[in-house]
Amino acid sequence: MSDTFWPEGVPAIMPPADRGEITELYARYAWGLDLADKEMLLSTFAEDGQFDHLWQGVASGHEAIMKSMDELWNRRQAWWYGRQHLFNHFVMDPRPEGARVRCFFQIIQFNVEYKNNFVFGIGTRDDRLVKRNGRWVFYKLHVNAWTAADQVPWKGDFMIDSRPPNPSPPADTRPFMEQAKDPW
Repeated sequence: MSDTFWPEGVPAIMPPADRGEITELYARYAWGLDLADKEMLLSTFAEDGQFDHLWQGVASGHEAIMKSMDELWNRRQAWWYGRQHLFNHFVMDPRPEGARVRCFFQIIQFNVEYKNNFVFGIGTRDDRLVKRNGRWVFYKLHVNAWTAADQVPWKGDFMIDSRPPNPSPPADTRPFMEQAKDPW
């Protein structure tokens, strides 16, 4: 199988031309994803590719990926509109099957109602890429959003103390006039 991707054998480091093509792939993915450009987005996935998204699970194949995108682009548009996915600090490892690419990501977002910008999320990606028709495409795209301490792929000793448990009681939802009659 290695001759499919690497006719000269699997290189020790990603060749510059492939590195450039893969960086371009991530840019095309972001443009397609963030601007609801179906053709651009699908051009970044293998026909049998997988999109593993934290909020939606694994979508396999173009039809399932577009179903996930329909939910984000159209049914949750206020939640999605105005996002920019940024990718950086790429680690690209050539493999006999293609390439394993890891990177950091940040999602920034423009809020159309408040007319401000904010950081929506950060995390890492761990993707598998293959070459199809002479172009690199995503075969398995995995989003690792940092939503809890155990989602950060920390390699050192974890020495952060957990917050002490101090749960707040439920809020008093009775009408204020009724609450006013409570004993002192």
